[in-house]
Amino acid sequence: MTTPIVPERDDERGDPPKVSGERAVLDGWLDLYRDTVLLKIAGLDAEQLARRSVPPSTLSLIGVVRHLTEAEAYWLRVVLDDEQDVPDYYSTADEPDGDFDLANAADAAENVAAYEHELDVTRARAAAWSDLDSPVRGLRRGEPVNLRWILVHLVEEYARHLGHMDLLREAVDGRTGY
Repeated sequence: MTTPIVPERDDERGDPPKVSGERAVLDGWLDLYRDTVLLKIAGLDAEQLARRSVPPSTLSLIGVVRHLTEAEAYWLRVVLDDEQDVPDYYSTADEPDGDFDLANAADAAENVAAYEHELDVTRARAAAWSDLDSPVRGLRRGEPVNLRWILVHLVEEYARHLGHMDLLREAVDGRTGY
């Protein structure tokens, strides 16, 4: 095996707050899942990250990372703040599933760096909002949403894709775990 893209690391995740306010619980679960993504890919090289374990599906570990990068940017920059100049990282009108379909080993390190950078940006954006109830600046398919809706959706998005990552990681090297 060549050099891992994300070095092995100890699992230092804690539980989200069990008795706390709604915002702390939502942020706690989202941060736990964000950290779990990096644990799921720790110790793997680019080829392993790009392996498509269930043909004909184009799903790979790095594809999920790419997808979550776009989800973070969309929900917490485009919808939350109505930012208009957010780049299309991987998916475009011509390649709507480019996050999965165009994932490859050559770009894996760059893709992980983009995910980590996007987390820095989107964590700051979400932290700047304290109101869970009022509509945010942007729209989702022409309709208003609030920050509560966005955070619940992101928790659901991560939970679903972490399930995929569990199976993909196990197919790569047999590792399982929460």
